[in-house]
Amino acid sequence: MTHFFGPSAEALTFLKQEIRPRHRSARNLPDMRANAKALATAEAPRICAMYGVTMDKAILGGVRCLVVNPPEPRVGWPILFGFGGGMVEGSPVEDLPIIAPLCALTGARVIVPDYRLAPEHPWPAALDDGFAVYREIATRPFAIMGESAGGNLSLTWMLMARSEGLRLPGAAALLSPWCDLSNAGDSLTFNDGRDPMLARANSQLAAGYYAGAHNVQQPTISPLHGTYDAGFPPVIITTGTRDLLLSQAVRMSQRLRDSGTKVELRVWEGLWHVFEWHHDLPEARRSIQQIADHLTHGMAAA
Repeated sequence: MTHFFGPSAEALTFLKQEIRPRHRSARNLPDMRANAKALATAEAPRICAMYGVTMDKAILGGVRCLVVNPPEPRVGWPILFGFGGGMVEGSPVEDLPIIAPLCALTGARVIVPDYRLAPEHPWPAALDDGFAVYREIATRPFAIMGESAGGNLSLTWMLMARSEGLRLPGAAALLSPWCDLSNAGDSLTFNDGRDPMLARANSQLAAGYYAGAHNVQQPTISPLHGTYDAGFPPVIITTGTRDLLLSQAVRMSQRLRDSGTKVELRVWEGLWHVFEWHHDLPEARRSIQQIADHLTHGMAAA
């Protein structure tokens, strides 16, 4: 485990804003989704210009996808990316602050399935949508990455691929992965109210919307309980000491390590859930650079 000291002045300024997550009630969700997507869509041209990337749309495996293209393609392998939002919020364009710099740094195309959201489309809708895209691109080498709920999906897609004998990615990255929908772990108590991006009540609501009456202990809902081995790709996991899901990141890294998978866990002092989304932070830029290096080196070794 690598522990980074800080936080930066920029991170401290952000924390002083006392941002708090809006409640994910069924009544609030439609407006939350629409407002967030509208803001992200308005910001997309600026972010694309900042990093020199371009956006296309594609249908892969019958699923709509956002494809982000690098300014200078340097590799033949793409990155399959799972966006976050607790399976109930989010969209591909909303993760552009992470995807755009990652795309530019690696020189790889980034493919983002626009999977269906709960509660309208509960488990296994998001899982099935993303895995349909996985099948399409797994005929050739690729990397995989996901943030929060997208980290959950990245893990479950790999578990499903292993069970079906499909190619596994050559390298993987998980940002604050939500890998246990029982929401167990000390950090869900001691970081509740300290994490400006995620609250325990919202995680519990999202788990209920997504899993419904299904057993959340099954690996295709909570991949923390999956079976891994040394054949899985090298993984980098990032989190922060204020991250509501810090405990889950630590437990997931230990489970992978115990199985023989090569894991690098990076814990950033004073930072929160998926801090990489805030690309104005020096820590976010540094972390995305390290993630890009990990994927590039892992794919070269594979």
